[in-house]
Amino acid sequence: MKTSIKLREEYIKLGQAVKAAGFVDSGVEAKIVIQDGLVKVNGEVDTRRGRKLVAGDKVEFEGNIIDIEE
Repeated sequence: MKTSIKLREEYIKLGQAVKAAGFVDSGVEAKIVIQDGLVKVNGEVDTRRGRKLVAGDKVEFEGNIIDIEE
């Protein structure tokens, strides 16, 4: 599944993006999958829930992709 998130501010945090895309049901679940190394940002595993995503970033989780758009 491919989805996109339009930024309302300068950035969105990784945990918020994973939850907003509907890949997980809660912020706690987002924290767990990120800390377990199941989420990639721009092709690389990132375990920082607070990682700031900006326009052009791509997030991948279980074969699903989020495009961050301006």
